[in-house]
Amino acid sequence: MKVVYVVLVIYGCTLTLGVVPGGRNKNRGKGSMWWGIAKAGEPNNISPISPVIHQYNLPDHATLRKKQHRLARENPGLLVAINKGANQAIHECQYQFRNQRWNCSTKNFLRGKNLFGKIVDRGCRETAFIYAITSAAVTHAIARACSEGTIDTCNCETHYKPRTTHHYSDNAVAATGVRDFKWGGCSDNIGFGFAVSREFVDTGERGKTLREKMNLHNNEAGRWHVQQQMRQECKCHGMSGSCAIRTCWMRLPPFRVIGDILKDRFDGASHVTSANSHNRNNKLHNRGLTNNPKFNGISRNSIYSKRENRRKHKYSFQLKPFNPEHKPPGVQDLVYYEMSPPFCERKPQFGIQGTHGRVCNAHSIGVDGCAIMCCGRGYRTHEKIVAERCNCTFHWCCEVKCEICRTRKIINTCV
Repeated sequence: MKVVYVVLVIYGCTLTLGVVPGGRNKNRGKGSMWWGIAKAGEPNNISPISPVIHQYNLPDHATLRKKQHRLARENPGLLVAINKGANQAIHECQYQFRNQRWNCSTKNFLRGKNLFGKIVDRGCRETAFIYAITSAAVTHAIARACSEGTIDTCNCETHYKPRTTHHYSDNAVAATGVRDFKWGGCSDNIGFGFAVSREFVDTGERGKTLREKMNLHNNEAGRWHVQQQMRQECKCHGMSGSCAIRTCWMRLPPFRVIGDILKDRFDGASHVTSANSHNRNNKLHNRGLTNNPKFNGISRNSIYSKRENRRKHKYSFQLKPFNPEHKPPGVQDLVYYEMSPPFCERKPQFGIQGTHGRVCNAHSIGVDGCAIMCCGRGYRTHEKIVAERCNCTFHWCCEVKCEICRTRKIINTCV
């Protein structure tokens, strides 16, 4: 009886500390506690301080590691940006999967690593997308926050500003009407966003197990796609809008663009297995920003470069395709090693809601069609009266008046 009591005490401590006997956490790599920073709907735990928001009260279920706390202390305003990114990731995930069996539901899972449900316990495609979209959203939000001035330790990116103004030839002027071009404005700071996102999001992922390697790879893929979408925007100057001079800067696109790209990568995700766990010749995960000449000036003085040597080993791995005839995954690919469940029936233990009662399209042969959405169970059809505003007119001044139109819509729901 005494031995049993000791075992129970140790097991109780194990539950409290979140580890298992032997010091190894079976759940390591399965979900991220920092996801709890996100809130359903509009965040209401941000304390506004004029003129810039710097304080953020963490919800009780958002557990950060020491390294993440340090990053937050060193970069006032960072958690506000991460909160925005986390919520942005949720909304984009739900938009991209709105017409599929798994619709990225977070309704019943608003606590830390269980934010997206127990599906993250499996190394499947859906988990790969979750890690990529959250990493990408945090990168995007931080880069934007720098150019908006809401993070104390960063500002507009200046790397893109050349030493001299570019002058075009007479032929170019004749073709475009633009005589001079100069860098200016305020570029989104993708260097800082990439670096701090990597430091914050990848904390706790040691890269030792296949699951941790999968997480690191997908996190990097999300950041990589954000980095690749930096685009040039320009504003014309001159008499009467003649555009004699242009001022240009680099800016990230709306996050929907990133979401669309990652959804395409989800559809073509690579089924992988582990290869040499410490292949020092593998440059795929070590290159970060430095492989792109546009970012060399940024990363040289960033958090990324300062700590790069200490953590290179974490990214020194190679994933090989499950099918030997397929090519190894690139940094742009999403990877998984377990097949996805069918998502047809409700399985609370995995956070799977099932497709019973889901709306489907009877005329579609795609994933939103009733044949696929309902898993062959069939569907019910009913009419619904929908009230909508219509025939709106503007009345001086200043009112818009609309009529209420009622229309009948055919709704199909899975049995």
